[in-house]
Amino acid sequence: MLVIGLTGSIGMGKSTAAARFRELGIAVCDADAEVHKLYEGKAVAPIEAAFPGSTANGKVDRQKLAQALIAAPSRFARLEAIVHPMVKEAERQFLRAEVARGASMAVLEIPLLLEGGGHGRVDVVVVVSAPPEMQRQRVLARPGMSLEKLEQILARQLHDSEKRARADFIVDTGGSIAESAAQVDKIVESLQGRRGEAYAKHWA
Repeated sequence: MLVIGLTGSIGMGKSTAAARFRELGIAVCDADAEVHKLYEGKAVAPIEAAFPGSTANGKVDRQKLAQALIAAPSRFARLEAIVHPMVKEAERQFLRAEVARGASMAVLEIPLLLEGGGHGRVDVVVVVSAPPEMQRQRVLARPGMSLEKLEQILARQLHDSEKRARADFIVDTGGSIAESAAQVDKIVESLQGRRGEAYAKHWA
């Protein structure tokens, strides 16, 4: 099975590309969605222990946790040490299930794929990209987003030009959804029949 890594900076259109992969019958494991699940389950106790007061009613309070990280950005590493192994295990279970059902390819949607070295555990890297002004507009329209928060997020992400340089394929989401979908279609078509090595090496 071919393991496709889907990545891109915040607001670049990963969700749009992921939706098209799903429409084509290719399963997608969304790392952010897995984090959301963990913030209501397994990760709550260790996060409360590391960041006291950051949880409420048995869930991680994302606003309180964000405030704690804005106050001490160096503590991101502590949070990642808790969450990343749990997310990786969820991805492993997802890929195993896809292999078991005979899928020819599957997608791991990971925002920090290149930053975290995850590109070594996939066969193909697909980067979504859009003009910077469009990116800012999209992100600042999100509830609870501020310029300070956006700048903190961008500081932890590789520049878009670096991601594009390291991509096997680029999906430009600066146009219409239909135009983005057509680019994904073309990528999937070009990958038909390609054998993957990443699953056997890193996930089995």
